[in-house]
Amino acid sequence: MVQRVTYRRRLSYNTKSNKTRVIKTPGGKLAVLHIVKKASAPKCGDCGSVLSGIPALRPTQYSRLSRRQKSVTRPYGGSRCGICVRSRIVRAFLIEEQKIVKRVLKAQQAEAKKSGKK
Repeated sequence: MVQRVTYRRRLSYNTKSNKTRVIKTPGGKLAVLHIVKKASAPKCGDCGSVLSGIPALRPTQYSRLSRRQKSVTRPYGGSRCGICVRSRIVRAFLIEEQKIVKRVLKAQQAEAKKSGKK
């Protein structure tokens, strides 16, 4: 006759969080082994690519990691990928350059008006 096995935890429904495998113990008994869900890797908030240098763990396991293991030492370390950070920096730099150019042109036009009146 087939040996029966029971869940080890209180949850008695076949849900995603309650998946099991039947294994044989060294004593010859059948036991239930609860399977831990696979973790999805952290993704970049801008482009959605997988962040390199950060492990793919379940949320509770991140609380046990040290800070250096949860992020990368760079601005926006554990949140954005390097390519997106670079594009943000370049965009900010170009916007500042554009503001300076506008200011210089405005000053030149004001200078031209002053010299044109005299």
